[in-house]
Amino acid sequence: MAVVPYQLLAFLLFALVTVGASLGVVLARDVWHSALLLGVALLSVAVHYVMLSAEFLAAMQVLVYVGGVLILITFAVMLVRRESGPETEVAP
Repeated sequence: MAVVPYQLLAFLLFALVTVGASLGVVLARDVWHSALLLGVALLSVAVHYVMLSAEFLAAMQVLVYVGGVLILITFAVMLVRRESGPETEVAP
């Protein structure tokens, strides 16, 4: 039986996380869940950069995309989101 190196296992694990989170972003019905899954996908891509010995690119990925773009999307979702309940419905 061949010995599988740990780097290959880590790559496969994070590739699976990236693909799963990316599919979750597209297929989730709730926008808030899509935003959270986008954060997971972006962090997983940063891990891929670290595995490729591109630490600066990974740091920029986390700072710009996770820290900036994802926070902006989160605020937009929070400001636009409507609560549906009996007190918020308008009578005809």
